[in-house]
Amino acid sequence: MPNIKSAKKRVRVIEAKTLKNRMLKGKLKAALKVADAAAADKSADKAASLKEAYKAIDKAAAKGIIHKNKAARKKAQMAAKLSAK
Repeated sequence: MPNIKSAKKRVRVIEAKTLKNRMLKGKLKAALKVADAAAADKSADKAASLKEAYKAIDKAAAKGIIHKNKAARKKAQMAAKLSAK
């Protein structure tokens, strides 16, 4: 544990940021799972789940949770998966 006041504050700030990043990454993973399930299911509303997944991917990329190129790659993969079925 740090002894200096500013170092203690940095530990607190990093813990808070880590928690927020984990929450956003969890929401992203959940949205991707829903979109994958919709792609596999014939009767599901694919457009709505794709829109939600795109929104989650864009938010994660904007906040620096994932890289912008990874976001573009994920969106392209999802679109290809939905159009193939």
